[in-house]
Amino acid sequence: MKAGTRETAAALTGFTVGVTAARRREELTALLRRRGARVVEAPTLRIVPLENDAELRAATERCLAAPLDYVVATTGVGWRGWMSAAEGWGRGAALTAACREARVLSRGPKATGAVRASGMTEAWSPASEAVDELRDHLLGHELAGRRVAVQEHGTPLPGFVAALRERGAEVVEVPVYRWAPPEDLEPARRLAESTARGDVHALLFTSAPAITSFLDQAAATGRYEAVLARLRTDVLPLCVGPVCARPLHDAGVEPVWPERGRLGAMVHLLTAELPPRDRHLISTPDAELTLQGNALLLGEEAVWLTPTSAGVLRALAERPGWVVSRPELLRRVWPGQEADEHAVEVAVTRLRAALGPLAGLVRTVPKRGYRLEVGR
Repeated sequence: MKAGTRETAAALTGFTVGVTAARRREELTALLRRRGARVVEAPTLRIVPLENDAELRAATERCLAAPLDYVVATTGVGWRGWMSAAEGWGRGAALTAACREARVLSRGPKATGAVRASGMTEAWSPASEAVDELRDHLLGHELAGRRVAVQEHGTPLPGFVAALRERGAEVVEVPVYRWAPPEDLEPARRLAESTARGDVHALLFTSAPAITSFLDQAAATGRYEAVLARLRTDVLPLCVGPVCARPLHDAGVEPVWPERGRLGAMVHLLTAELPPRDRHLISTPDAELTLQGNALLLGEEAVWLTPTSAGVLRALAERPGWVVSRPELLRRVWPGQEADEHAVEVAVTRLRAALGPLAGLVRTVPKRGYRLEVGR
């Protein structure tokens, strides 16, 4: 990020957002950049189709060997993949007919949409979008001797399947794809390091396995506790929904999520939540300025600062007109890092260079520190 970079201000100008999604990453990134955010793309998972479709084909034939009583659709991409594969084998019509004769249960809106797109109607879908609620719904029915097909969602569901089998159900597990770590782990590890330093303002997650994988990479770099500390304080964790958020809850982090599990709704919520968390108004003798994230907004124009320069300006802006000592700036801007007062002097010099004509905003108070020039 080049200090002093100027651009037109937008709702998320000044903020750096980490995106961990693999699927639809380009769409999410475009929505964020359109609103002025700088985006760090670091997929923490990839979807791997089964190396050969023998396992999926065998599961499909088991589904067709006798009437099904229940069919569970857990993801839209998995359901579509299953239907498409069956069509390719010439078994599409038979599978569709078998599912129509059964009660189709869909885990959430995406799975429901895929079910309907294939010409079927779901019998029930949990408001929570949770697999646990699907399981409990099924356990509320007589299952002895019933046949249940369960479309997996990237990983097996041993607890879900075991609970149904304990009640006497014959369960056909349908594996369509698997989650796997990304081929290149470095972007995810760099994002963990940036999060630990506080160089990003928000992290966006679209699946629970993506969170687990991200935390695994944080642990691999020795940043696990530092990342969690940031996510509990000054880095906003935003999930697509409550099911996605579970690994963060388990780690003691309280994320936010939109009412509707859609990418647009995520970005809308981020736009509402993020700016108020890190926005400081600065009244100068000549203008009203806003420090938002890592950018100084001057009307329609924005000057991007480095995270360190923005940190110095933020510390001064929180008590405008008051002197902030060099030791205090070290504590605020370089917490837990090895830095000395020379680093403060260098950061102030770079901040003034980035401010250009507004460099006089940052005043040196000899032997005491720095203050922000305010008032008229």
